[in-house]
Amino acid sequence: MKARTVVLTMALCFIGIGMCFAQKSLMGTWKLNEAKSKLAPGAAKNHTVVYEAAGDDVKVTVEGTDASGNPTHSEWTGKFDGKDYPVTGDANSDTRSYETRTVHKTGFTAKKDKKVTLTGTIILSTDGKSRTVITSGTDAQGKKFKSTAVYDKQ
Repeated sequence: MKARTVVLTMALCFIGIGMCFAQKSLMGTWKLNEAKSKLAPGAAKNHTVVYEAAGDDVKVTVEGTDASGNPTHSEWTGKFDGKDYPVTGDANSDTRSYETRTVHKTGFTAKKDKKVTLTGTIILSTDGKSRTVITSGTDAQGKKFKSTAVYDKQ
């Protein structure tokens, strides 16, 4: 019985360490690599994404352009715990949630008025120098889309 408890405790510690490592690996500034990306026609572009510590939370700041080429800026602060936290500056969402899945994968969901507008997966390369963001959702006109964006760490 004691051995089982020790093994379970160690397993939970390793999982926790892995989750913390995954979150820390995303920290920093990421620039869109359009040549390697496959963005949906007419989709908004997130040119720069910055992950930084904000106390016990993570702050995500996104600079980009909308479908018309106008500049956009959004901010989200929260934990990678799968819970919805408010997002500001995004016309297509008012909450966003992030959830660490593995050391190299993080999922996210954006919602507007509690309705899912965008889901995606962030896949961090094994060397930590690039990340691929696969998203799918519905645009403002109700049309479904799927995009793959590749970002390089700065």
